[in-house]
Amino acid sequence: MNALADLERLVLSSMAGQRLVRIGGTIREVTPSYYRVKGLSQFVKLGDQVGFEANDKLHTGEVVRIDSEGLTIKPFDSRIDAKVGAPAFVVSNEGLHPDGSWRGRVINALGEPIDGQGPLLAGPTPVHHDARPPSAMTRARVQKPLQTGVKAIDLFTPICQGQRIGIFAGSGVGKSTLLTMLAKCDGFDTIVVALVGERGREVREFLEGPIQSSLHKAVMVVSTGDESPMMRRQAPRTAVSVAEYFRDRGDSVLLIVDSVTRYAHAARDVALAAGEPAVARGYTPSVFSDLPRLLERAGPGAEGKGSITGIFSVLIDGDDHNDPVADNIRGTLDGHIVLDRSIADQGRYPAINVLGSISRLADHVWTGEQKELVRRLRGMIARYEDTRDLRMMGGYQSGTDQDLDQAVVLVPRIYDALRQDPSSPMSRDAFMDLAQALKQ
Repeated sequence: MNALADLERLVLSSMAGQRLVRIGGTIREVTPSYYRVKGLSQFVKLGDQVGFEANDKLHTGEVVRIDSEGLTIKPFDSRIDAKVGAPAFVVSNEGLHPDGSWRGRVINALGEPIDGQGPLLAGPTPVHHDARPPSAMTRARVQKPLQTGVKAIDLFTPICQGQRIGIFAGSGVGKSTLLTMLAKCDGFDTIVVALVGERGREVREFLEGPIQSSLHKAVMVVSTGDESPMMRRQAPRTAVSVAEYFRDRGDSVLLIVDSVTRYAHAARDVALAAGEPAVARGYTPSVFSDLPRLLERAGPGAEGKGSITGIFSVLIDGDDHNDPVADNIRGTLDGHIVLDRSIADQGRYPAINVLGSISRLADHVWTGEQKELVRRLRGMIARYEDTRDLRMMGGYQSGTDQDLDQAVVLVPRIYDALRQDPSSPMSRDAFMDLAQALKQ
């Protein structure tokens, strides 16, 4: 009897989550970016998963459009091996099951391990890729200052735990390098990093570079540029879901997404496949509703829970900061750090434009004296930059303008004091470091 009972439990365990009867349809159309399935319209909803079997492997995709003629399926695979007439069926999707043991692991957009360290331990509670953010009236307030160790940020755009801030930059201006510096920031229990559409060679550089010392408390979600738009769209959502799990445990979580622009590009590809019209520079209306939905999930949790400090990189197409995606993201976040190509061309890194950057929660960090000092420093830098052309043409004479004389002497020394790279020691007190630099 005991042997039969053990056999029964084994069979029931192996059958858990599996359907004895599969709801199926037929593939009727295959294109380079999606395929169509007939016979399932009444059994699924948007976001459900449908799959087919080919080459002894299950290939899944997401339902992105439903009409009376059938379904439009956007596959997770970069290559579509579907054949017209092949059977397709609904696939069970129970979401992610994060666990504390995921820290130190590298996973793909579907929550599958890709680091060769064996299977992941599934947690007891599933989380959904499209979970709602905490209610506005139950969320805790953001007040606790955060020391990043990056002098230009701690001085001019200070950050609080639970804040969401964007790093806006064109390609090759040092955006990813600044993110690696921020990933070394102390004060977090867990770090979740989403690399979206990155070059494949940069993944190991990121893992084995400056973040290596913090890798034991980090969960890496990776979707490289050669993967399908569905995987690139899914990666940030998976990362946020994992971050929410640790937040609800009471952890202080640092969430880094590089980059949100590539998420928007992937979301546009999916929406175009679903038949949405392009309304703004090729972007569809759903992109501008998906972005706030994703970004709002970061931030403080409910009272008594942890928080998610979100740092989102935004790739500026053609260095146009009025790009509709950049503009939408800038209006949603709690501040933005602008990296300027002209500053990078001068060899000053991080290439932060302190005049174009802002933190909406800086008043929670600065004392009254620090706020006044930063105001005066900004004014001095603005005067220095506004007269750059005049000075280059020889139109400036010392002694005619006391404020400008002071700016000409001090601003270059301020710029030198703000220089940092990933190998530089992290600043413990940015105001003290600046004061010492100006005394020399």
